[in-house]
Amino acid sequence: MPKYLLLKHYRGGPDPYRPVPPMDQWAPEDVDAHMAFLRGVSKMLEESGEYVGAEALAPSRTWVRYGGPDAAPVITDGPHPETSDLVAGWYMIDVDSHERAVEIAAYVSSEPGPGGEPLYEWIDIREIMA
Repeated sequence: MPKYLLLKHYRGGPDPYRPVPPMDQWAPEDVDAHMAFLRGVSKMLEESGEYVGAEALAPSRTWVRYGGPDAAPVITDGPHPETSDLVAGWYMIDVDSHERAVEIAAYVSSEPGPGGEPLYEWIDIREIMA
């Protein structure tokens, strides 16, 4: 069965369906509902045998590259951190088909946002190369 990574983004990708403020500006009950939904997705995937892993990621990040044989690693926050793609979290799934990965991604996209309204968030699907 193919494995896929479903990526959630803080920023990057197609224009959002509707504007939503960053999560740190949401009401606490909206954050709680959002996180409960995502935990429910993990449980659903575990029960179906399609779950491999999932994690939420903090928005802070560091880019690192090899500095050379006698140099320290080169570290930066990126050339344009305010405009670059920024991953919020991911699910790794093991499913029968790309169509099933799309089905799961669409469900994740329905996650609640402020006021309980669906986010309609774009979910980036990547097949994991074996």
